[in-house]
Amino acid sequence: MRAMSLQQLGSLDDNPQPLRLVELPRPVPADNEVLIRVAACGVCHTELDEIEGRTPPPRLPVVPGHEVIGYVEEVGDAAGKHKVGERVGVGWIFRSSGAADENLSPEFLGTGRDVNGGYAEYMTVHERYAYPIPAVFPDAEAAPLLCAGGVGFRALRLTELLDGQPLGLTGFGGSGHLVLQLARHLYPASEIYVFARSATEQAFALELGAAWSGDIEDQPPALLRAIIDTTPAWRPVMASLRNLQPGGRLVINAIRKANEDRHLLAELSYEQHLWMEKELKTVANVTASDIEQFLEVAALIPIRPEVQTFALADANAALQDLRAGHLRGANVLII
Repeated sequence: MRAMSLQQLGSLDDNPQPLRLVELPRPVPADNEVLIRVAACGVCHTELDEIEGRTPPPRLPVVPGHEVIGYVEEVGDAAGKHKVGERVGVGWIFRSSGAADENLSPEFLGTGRDVNGGYAEYMTVHERYAYPIPAVFPDAEAAPLLCAGGVGFRALRLTELLDGQPLGLTGFGGSGHLVLQLARHLYPASEIYVFARSATEQAFALELGAAWSGDIEDQPPALLRAIIDTTPAWRPVMASLRNLQPGGRLVINAIRKANEDRHLLAELSYEQHLWMEKELKTVANVTASDIEQFLEVAALIPIRPEVQTFALADANAALQDLRAGHLRGANVLII
């Protein structure tokens, strides 16, 4: 099978094409696994974190990709959940303990980091972590739902928002544009304020129903009850804490933060940023239940993911496009 393989870690500035198109043996499913013929795979910022070493794979080479849509090609001897030909998706959680807090378990394995993922023509996964995909979503549109959507759903729940309370979204890429649609459905009386670094992203947020959009450090018309930050930087954290209401909560939905602007934390003011019972919470991974519940809600709305598509061999270009912020919605590889 063809696959895009990560051979070594390093900055994309130094190595703009970190993935190499290779031929690998088609994997064979274990007893409780299914073999998936991959149709599409979303491109997530976590892949940049893997490649540049912020959340490094435990071994190299590895095939990235954890927003996978495909079709069951073969089932293991003890696997009975899915039938051959069924369309399924795979997210960031490749395998874990199966407990309610499996996202926090030391048994957690990340798809495309700890094991080979979906930047390939085939992959295997435990049947528990392959999810039926609602028919309303074409393959390419379904792909971002498996991570950007699933972990965005978890982040939104962690805000503990009540309908009518104002919500902020900082960063407006693959996850943000899905969470905005989700929040408008779940909290129809809540105004949503979007902070984004590009005019394109700001305009896109307004198209999707945001009440206001501005730059990362702009002051919104009102203080916010909750803010979800999906950026890789520290500057938006500082700005978000300033823009919270007393008792408000900032939820950071990022697997890692970069070091380039970490020095800004030296400017953290207890009175300005943290006092008045403000809270900060992080999102750690995702559970199978998060993805299952989100897919049900997403089909009910239905959420409409905006995607730009690339060929498998153009995965490096898709990653560079994501890194530069030149996207409207999410990038997806068509396998």
